Amino acid sequence: MDKILEGLVSSSHPLPLKRVIVRKVVESAEHWLDEAQCEAMFDLTTRLILEGQDPFQRQVGHQVLEAYARYHRPEFESFFNKTFVLGLLHQGYHSLDRKDVAILDYIHNGLKLIMSCPSVLDLFSLLQVEVLRMVCERPEPQLCARLSDLLTDFVQCIPKGKLSITFCQQLVRTIGHFQCVSTQERELREYVSQVTKVSNLLQNIWKAEPATLLPSLQEVFASISSTDASFEPSVALASLVQHIPLQMITVLIRSLTTDPNVKDASMTQALCRMIDWLSWPLAQHVDTWVIALLKGLAAVQKFTILIDVTSLKIELVFNRLWFPLVRPGALAVLSHMLLSFQHSPEAFHLIVPHVVNLVQSFKNDGLPSSTAFLVQLTELIHCMMYHYSGFPDLYEPILEAIKDFPKPSEEKIKLILNQSAWTSQSNSLASCLSRLSGKSETGKTGLINLGNTCYMNSVIQALFMATDFRRQVLSLNLNGCNSLMKKLQHLFAFLAHTQREAYAPRIFFEASRPPWFTPRSQQDCSEYLRFLLDRLHEEEKILKVQSSHKPSEILECSETSLQEVASKAALLTETPRTSDGEKTLIEKMFGGKLRTHIRCLNCRSTSQKVEAFTDLSLAFCPSSSLENMSFQDPTSSPSTQDGGLMQASVPGPSEEPVVYNPTTAAFICDSVVNEKTIGSPPEFYCSENTSVPNESNKILVNKDVPQKPGGEATPSVTDLLNYFLAPEILTGDNQYYCENCASLQNAEKTMQITEEPEYLILTLLRFSYDQKYHVRRKILDNVSLPLVLELPVKRTTSFSSLSESWSVDVDFTDLSENLAKKLKPSGTDEASCTKLVPYLLSSVVVHSGISSESGHYYSYARNITSTDSSYQMYHQSEALALASSQSHLLGRDSPSAVFEQDLENKEMSKEWFLFNDSRVTFTSFQSVQKITSRFPKDTAYVLLYKKQHSTNSLSGNNPTSGLWINGDPPLQKELMDAITKDNKLYLQEQELNARARALQAASTSCSFRPNGFDDNDPPGSCGPTGGGGGGGFNTVGRLVF
Repeated sequence: MDKILEGLVSSSHPLPLKRVIVRKVVESAEHWLDEAQCEAMFDLTTRLILEGQDPFQRQVGHQVLEAYARYHRPEFESFFNKTFVLGLLHQGYHSLDRKDVAILDYIHNGLKLIMSCPSVLDLFSLLQVEVLRMVCERPEPQLCARLSDLLTDFVQCIPKGKLSITFCQQLVRTIGHFQCVSTQERELREYVSQVTKVSNLLQNIWKAEPATLLPSLQEVFASISSTDASFEPSVALASLVQHIPLQMITVLIRSLTTDPNVKDASMTQALCRMIDWLSWPLAQHVDTWVIALLKGLAAVQKFTILIDVTSLKIELVFNRLWFPLVRPGALAVLSHMLLSFQHSPEAFHLIVPHVVNLVQSFKNDGLPSSTAFLVQLTELIHCMMYHYSGFPDLYEPILEAIKDFPKPSEEKIKLILNQSAWTSQSNSLASCLSRLSGKSETGKTGLINLGNTCYMNSVIQALFMATDFRRQVLSLNLNGCNSLMKKLQHLFAFLAHTQREAYAPRIFFEASRPPWFTPRSQQDCSEYLRFLLDRLHEEEKILKVQSSHKPSEILECSETSLQEVASKAALLTETPRTSDGEKTLIEKMFGGKLRTHIRCLNCRSTSQKVEAFTDLSLAFCPSSSLENMSFQDPTSSPSTQDGGLMQASVPGPSEEPVVYNPTTAAFICDSVVNEKTIGSPPEFYCSENTSVPNESNKILVNKDVPQKPGGEATPSVTDLLNYFLAPEILTGDNQYYCENCASLQNAEKTMQITEEPEYLILTLLRFSYDQKYHVRRKILDNVSLPLVLELPVKRTTSFSSLSESWSVDVDFTDLSENLAKKLKPSGTDEASCTKLVPYLLSSVVVHSGISSESGHYYSYARNITSTDSSYQMYHQSEALALASSQSHLLGRDSPSAVFEQDLENKEMSKEWFLFNDSRVTFTSFQSVQKITSRFPKDTAYVLLYKKQHSTNSLSGNNPTSGLWINGDPPLQKELMDAITKDNKLYLQEQELNARARALQAASTSCSFRPNGFDDNDPPGSCGPTGGGGGGGFNTVGRLVF
């Protein structure tokens, strides 16, 4: 029969005839044949299968072999034995090479035919060894795919025990050697199909024997981390990623990134090649693993690797966005790489030239999927332009291209940036490892305590959070200068853009410290704030004078010493200021005007003076606890230079700095000492056509009269402001020297604010001098802090032509209603009425301690702009407030109180920050309000209120113009370069520290206190290491004054 079949297939008979005869041969398999005939038939059919010259011969071989093997199974079992199979695998078949896929297909088919025979077990044992040998020989993808088919159908042929681990490792290496040189779609699809079969085999083995998974993954990493230049592992390894359980990510990444045997060069190679895997079309979860490894490296602070890989691969990842199959994964990786690379614009600027083309192409596409993708991409682009503002030449084309897509809110952008940074403590992987020394989740930067410098840190943070002031400082062009303002600009820029958790302001501290402040000793933050603002103000005036006197020369800007300021002050008094354009920045932001009237009660003559102020010092309203206290300034009368800003007197180097310096002291004539004596606040009325309050429509209060003890409600800042502005009778030792009477006389003193500042600074005078015991004591009374403060401002032009000097030339004898007209120079407007100007609370500096000799400063603050949304609610009640002010000026029944509770409730959810030296945490306005009631030693000391406008007239730059992308002005190149350099240095420091810790201990338990403090604990004390460091509140060595 074998001879007939052999002659038939090689004959020239028509193919239909051949098929009929073949069918007869197959049917004859049912008849009995001896062993020799069967073997001859098996030989013939094997030869036809393996060496058939055409598909017909191979098809005949398969049909006849299957028929005869089924009916003559013992004979086929004898034929298809271990020796025969081993010979095929080692030597091939005649001219057929042993690695030909046909041989593997033949063995695969033979196993199916003898599956029920006992001898198949011997073949399984043989193949367990042979398949391992085959994969060690690195078969081509096609052969490996056929082998995978065989092992998938016959899992008994897969090596067992330790050999299974070896087999998986070798199979991984084999995949790593796969290559496809063809660019034809058909060949590429076939190649992907072959790789998929092999990866599916590995998945099945991992499921059946979990012990093989980790060694296989180690082999994957060994392949992709190889630094051998002669070997480039195949991207086909990406097909394995989708089969790795996602729940193993954390464990595997932690093990990988903390392994001391993994060198940086190997890790860099591995990460680069994993990013290359994004181009594999059918791989799933590649982006998840790439991002996990990026986070893992950030968690152990291996920033050098991250910087190198991002710089090398960011453009490749961006280019993957063009391909629909891999676009989602590529966008995820691109987003993480850009958002985490926050120390420098380098990575973002690598892709900037390619953004417009991509956006335009997808816009023209018009597909829904393209539009959805562009929405995600533009959000990412907006985040990056917000973070790296200051490159309008690069960003303008992009802004034009994406203008039709929604722009995320500033709050959302900040949240995204804060959560994505390498140093972000909200990183899920980072929380499993050692604590990072990066920015907190607030995104704000702390200030390192340089040794009892919390008084400076709290003030600087309050000024930094004064949004309009910060923006003005950052927008100044101070290149080439070495002034104090330049140092403040440098400090603000670093607070805004550094990657550090806390910044050490050493240079600024040395430049801004008052000469009488002893280094490493605690000082008064209010005194420091006054000195700082006055220094900045005087310095700018000097520079303006120098600029005006030397118009043709380049202004040489150098650091102005305190002595230089004093020596040039005389020049400045000769330069009048008549417009806002000539004001210094400090005057524009913090400067106000205060007018003081003193009327002699004997001759009725009056004197008045208008002076500038940068802060108001508010004494406490009298209470039973203060009956025996005298709020007396123990210093001599302060001196104020004409045309300068009001400030407290500056003690000499040998004198002890004085805490209690009420602003009212600056208004005392000649050498009279101003003493705010005990009294009760009056009601204060608005009157038309009068410049000085008339006896007929106001209440005169003698502040020498003590208040009756009683359980009154907690006083508010409004009460203290009432008390500050209340009329005062000057009697006794505080009598006024009247030039008209030429003697000391009883007098009435009244103060009015005539020009309000943009930022109102209020200092609560908590430190009084006890004349009986000669000690300074702290007033621990709680004070209610209103979120909205209405400042009474006297809107009048009556005294616009008066010079800022005392005038005592009016004979005050007429008590009629037209009396005020006699006081006015001709041509002045007669309208005069108090307007309530709304302010919103911006920041609070808190002093923590039981006395004035020890303690700690920290601050609460939030971002407030001139047109904050909170103002809109107030604005609705402004008309009502003005009408009511005629009868209840600054009273508790002010209309703003109607909206106060609703406004406070809205503010509860807004972002307030607690700045405690190095630590910055989120907090709430409720915490600000309750700080003293919860911690009696912690009291509000300095308050900053922001004036609210219906429109923002302060900033000349429109943030929506594209130049001020994040609301803040773009940084000058010099500042940006300095920040970028320091950020890189910081990342290197973190990496070195992490490596040192890894050398000391291969594995340590994670135990650290969360950043910030619990609201159930007091904020902490002051020390060289920052808030909360050592000693507690009562440490004697930390003196406040």
